Amino acid sequence: MSIYNCDFHESTAIPSHPGARLLYMSQESYTDEWQNVQHTHNCSEFFYILEGKGTFYIENKKHPVCSNDLVIVNPNILHTEASQKDSPMKYIVLGIEGLELSFGKDEDVRNYCIVNFKNIRSQVLFFLQGMLTEFTEKPAGYDSMCQHYMDILILLLNRQLNFAPAPSSINKKTTRLCDLVRRYIDTHYWEPITLDLLSDISHFSKYHLVHTFTAEYGISPIQYLIDKRMEEGEKLLRTTDYSLAQISRFCGFSSPSYFSQIFKKEKKCSPSQFRRNNKNK
Repeated sequence: MSIYNCDFHESTAIPSHPGARLLYMSQESYTDEWQNVQHTHNCSEFFYILEGKGTFYIENKKHPVCSNDLVIVNPNILHTEASQKDSPMKYIVLGIEGLELSFGKDEDVRNYCIVNFKNIRSQVLFFLQGMLTEFTEKPAGYDSMCQHYMDILILLLNRQLNFAPAPSSINKKTTRLCDLVRRYIDTHYWEPITLDLLSDISHFSKYHLVHTFTAEYGISPIQYLIDKRMEEGEKLLRTTDYSLAQISRFCGFSSPSYFSQIFKKEKKCSPSQFRRNNKNK
């Protein structure tokens, strides 16, 4: 549940920190309606845990978090969060465009960071709460003030973490976007997946997604999905005795007849013929 939800997308303020721009911030508090669906953003996100405990899932890794932890997630990195029910989590999140941080050479962790800032909690909260107050009261120049608060906060955090802020590369972001969509299909191919869903996950328009994905892999995202389902269908036909109805369901096809239709189109034979010719090969 959002207690505050501040959107700076339309702001004309010029950030003093090179390349970085505050897009949004909000204060979130756990409720029973909390949705912990993995997703990405085209900006970096900074989460500061005010109280409670929970878990962040980042790039298929699980990380427990607690009060005073700061979680930084780079753009286009798959993540979500879940609160511990007996200790509900509350946090403030910032969305910052044009900033991608380097946390080390280890590929598994260089795209995100989790560190406890109990020792400088009062300083961190001073800037975060100042930003929320500015947006709530909206005095003259409040958007510029929020951008400057953000700049100082980044410098303060850099003293603790010694990271290297730098504007994100458009080509790198595009490659990561395509890889994110590909990996999502690889791990969710049996679920109902549409171009609209992939567009929502990547936060890019359907046209842009199809164009960039096709340029990257030489195939559209929907054709990649069909090929992935077909690959799994072939494997099940060769190695199991599952019925066509079961296989079509396991692979994400809406019906056995649609599975057969696509299979014939792609393989020039029926699933039954394929099974007879390739059983246990």
